[in-house]
Amino acid sequence: MNGIKVIHLVKDNQLSILAGNQGLENYIYEDMISRPGIELAGFMDFFDAKRVILIGSKENSFSNLFSLTLQEERIRDIFSHRPPAVIFSVNVDVSPLYIRLGDEYGIPILKSNLRTTALNSKLYSYLQEKLTERKTVHGVLMDIGGLGTLIIGKSGIGKSETALELIKRGHILISDDRVDVYQKDVGILIGQAPKILERYLEIRGIGIVDVVSMFGVGAYRETKKIRLVVELEKWEENKYYDRLGLDLETTKYFDTEIPKVTIPVLPGRNVATLVESAAMNEKLKYMGYHAAFNLTREITRHMKKQEENHNE
Repeated sequence: MNGIKVIHLVKDNQLSILAGNQGLENYIYEDMISRPGIELAGFMDFFDAKRVILIGSKENSFSNLFSLTLQEERIRDIFSHRPPAVIFSVNVDVSPLYIRLGDEYGIPILKSNLRTTALNSKLYSYLQEKLTERKTVHGVLMDIGGLGTLIIGKSGIGKSETALELIKRGHILISDDRVDVYQKDVGILIGQAPKILERYLEIRGIGIVDVVSMFGVGAYRETKKIRLVVELEKWEENKYYDRLGLDLETTKYFDTEIPKVTIPVLPGRNVATLVESAAMNEKLKYMGYHAAFNLTREITRHMKKQEENHNE
C-alpha cells in the first residue's frame, strides 16, 4: 500500500508544526480528508481514523459551543483512534487543548496559511497524487505542441535522441528513460519523472544532458497529461504498417485507453519529424478533424458520382 509520511506533507505544503512532533513519522494512506462535525458532538460510528483531519472556522466554532470538559472528552475520543494528523486553516485560533493532547497522543497538530476551502482542495489534490497507484514505463514523455506524447520502444531504438531533436524544435521534456504514470481519474493519465531524473536526458555517445541548462527553463516541465503513445520499432520488411491512418490502435494503462501510433524506424527516416507529425495529427483528431476519414469520404463520394455519371 502506498503511503506518505506526515513530515513530507508538512514540508510540501508549508505547514507549521504546533505540537505532536513525535508523530511526524506517521504514515498517511488515505487521500480523503475528514472534516469532523458529528464527531465533535460525540457520534463516532462512521469516523475514519485513516484520514487526515481538517478543522476550519465552522468546525472550530461548533466545538466551542461545548464546555471545555466536554471538548476535551471528545477530542480525546477522536485522538484515541490515532488519526495521522490534524490540520487547522489560517483563521482558526488553535485551542490549547489540541496542543496538549497532540503531544500526549503523538498526533501532529499543524497549521496552514490557507483558508479552509482552498486548503481542503490543495490537500486532496496533493494526497491523491502522492497516494495513487503508479506504473513505471520505460520511455520518454514529451509535451509536443501541448499534447502529452509518450514515446516507447526497445532500448537503443533512439527515443532519447528523438526527444533531444524535439526539444531543439521548441517542445518540452517531462521525463526521459523512466516515466512514472498514474491515473488521476478514469480517462486522465498523468506522467512525470522520478525526482532524481528530472531535467536530464541520457544520450549514447554524449552522456547526461541537463535540458534546462542547455535550452532554458522552458524546455522542461514536471507533469503532463498523456494523450498519445508513440511506439518506435525496427522496420520489418514483411510486417503490415498502416499507411492511411484508419486503423485505430490503443494501449491501456490502469482503466484508461490511450491512442497509439507505431512508427517503424529505418535509416533515412527523420524520426523526430514523424513523432512530431503524429502528435500534431492526433491533436487535430481531438479537435474533430480526421484527415484519413475525410480523404476516404471524399474518395467514396467521387466514386459514387462517377458511377452515377456512367449510368446516365
